[in-house]
Amino acid sequence: MEIEQTALPGIGLKHEFTTQSGRRIAVVSHRTGRRDVVVYDRHDPDRACETVKLNDEEADALAELLGAPRIVQRLNDLHREVEGLVSVQLPIAEGSPYAGRPMGQARARTRTGASVVAVVRAGQVHASPSPDFGLMAGDVVVVVGSPESTAAVADILVRG
Repeated sequence: MEIEQTALPGIGLKHEFTTQSGRRIAVVSHRTGRRDVVVYDRHDPDRACETVKLNDEEADALAELLGAPRIVQRLNDLHREVEGLVSVQLPIAEGSPYAGRPMGQARARTRTGASVVAVVRAGQVHASPSPDFGLMAGDVVVVVGSPESTAAVADILVRG
């Protein structure tokens, strides 16, 4: 799929693409952080039929809703392509030594070679969390690696 990027002086950036069914859609990223989703008229590609203005929280929620199923699909595809690769979901229990601490303090990748690809919190997926992402009791950490490395991450998150 081809995505066109256009600078909008004084406003921000516009990214546009055409769906398989022929609909033209754009996302305008304002310098203020606001995002607009624009759907163009099927017969007049210069006329916007609908514009939905999203604040930061709404844009994040939409990105997570659209991205979460894609992450799962990509992991499943990767499992089929790479022998020995597994993904596990590790719940952070109330007694975990990392509940209430930044994820990076666990140094999971450095210590095990496995990768944390997402954290699920209250039904929302936080893909590719940064090291300063604070883990909380009730979170589910999604880890990808070998069976041995993912088991080692589970040990770290449970025992410290």
